[in-house]
Amino acid sequence: MKLLLHTCCAPCLIYPLEKLIKDKHEVKGFFYNPNIYPLLEYQRRRKALVNYSSTAKIEIIYLEYIQSEFLSAIRENKNKPQRCSLCWSLRLKKTAQFAKRNGFSGFSTTLLVSPYQDQELLKEIGDKIAKEEGIHFYYEDFRPGFRKAHDAAKARGIYCQNYCGCMYSYMERCQKSGKP
Repeated sequence: MKLLLHTCCAPCLIYPLEKLIKDKHEVKGFFYNPNIYPLLEYQRRRKALVNYSSTAKIEIIYLEYIQSEFLSAIRENKNKPQRCSLCWSLRLKKTAQFAKRNGFSGFSTTLLVSPYQDQELLKEIGDKIAKEEGIHFYYEDFRPGFRKAHDAAKARGIYCQNYCGCMYSYMERCQKSGKP
């Protein structure tokens, strides 16, 4: 299957890419993450992905960073799980639309590797968008490879973030840790 893989960051790409290639899929990455805050964090994640993708030999499509798209999508829904589902919907819808316009057979996301994300809700959102857009959503539970991939990322010196990405998850992390 020719698959467009929404990619949130380099560490989360490692295992899904390895598994999809092993299963004979043709994969391109899609970096669309207007939720990432602040801009410096976005730049760190993007640079890590640029570096990793060159060694992993995967083409990544990068869309422009427009944080207002995220803010418009979540509106006043700043609390979990509402903001997360709206954020995932925004990013997966953009991925599905791009995939359909550009001849891909389906789309998926590296968010499916994270034990911190709601797998059932991600699958539900992906399936709903697939129906609306007329393109296949490829679901696979990639979580079994999460720890090994993140350990590999750290060993290779790949930047690993310590929060999901948005300003609200950043503030939650700061409140828990007591430091910015």
